[in-house]
Amino acid sequence: QVQLVESGGGLVQPGGSLRLSCAASTRIFNLDVMAWYRQTPGNQREPVARITKSGQTNYADSVKGRFTISRDNAENTVYLQLNNLKPEDTAVYYCNAMFLAGLPPSEYNYWGQGTRVTVSS
Repeated sequence: QVQLVESGGGLVQPGGSLRLSCAASTRIFNLDVMAWYRQTPGNQREPVARITKSGQTNYADSVKGRFTISRDNAENTVYLQLNNLKPEDTAVYYCNAMFLAGLPPSEYNYWGQGTRVTVSS
């Protein structure tokens, strides 16, 4: 079982910045992928950014150049730096941990409780 606790959300003006943190209860270097998703009312949860065990990153087109995902294996924490925020970035942001185990491999996913980001003037 992996527990994830997000923090760092809040209210920020357009153009502002936030840094979200996701603290894991396990060693994150054992996890294949750590990711951030976001969700707005009435919509499905959508991927925002992901980082693999090897450090490879991927971003949604809507956040490329503005958001940066990183991981600190020593602190078992994943971060999402949000810069140049826009009102459309307003959402609840969720941390996700995924690892593969077994033969054939099964995918295991864990989620945090979410942290709310509101971008408004």
